[in-house]
Amino acid sequence: MRLRWVFVLLLLIPLADALLLVVVADAIGAPTTVALVVLTGLIGMLLVRAEGRHTVRSLQEKLATGAVPTKELMDGGLLIAAGAFLLTPGLVTDAIGFLVGVPLTRAPIRAALERFVVRPYLDRKSGGFVTGGVYTAGFPNADDEDVYDVDGYQVDDERG
Repeated sequence: MRLRWVFVLLLLIPLADALLLVVVADAIGAPTTVALVVLTGLIGMLLVRAEGRHTVRSLQEKLATGAVPTKELMDGGLLIAAGAFLLTPGLVTDAIGFLVGVPLTRAPIRAALERFVVRPYLDRKSGGFVTGGVYTAGFPNADDEDVYDVDGYQVDDERG
């Protein structure tokens, strides 16, 4: 169900890009629109390149101290996505690329990805050990009247 919406969104972005390019080209002229798209792409790539260098430097410092570079790895992935959006010609994709590439707006995107994508995935794979959602006593969703043997199998009350 969610994957269907991702495909719809991936199809709507180029459509919105093409429509906005037509509107902007009608308003300011086609050569100016092409120059604007090329200029935003170049400026965006310079931004992503500088941010990538900063992220790699920060990642190396974390690894040298023995810390886990989770923030830096997520930033690296987001910068790759920003670069892909900025290389795609269009104004909508450039705006998305700038939003993901700028550190001020990348931090809330990274936090949302961690909360809604990374943590649920890790919890599913680890049985709740990542976020501490594990059961420490008893059995989850067990009624008070259910009786279990040593191996964890449910035993009928009549059989003892």
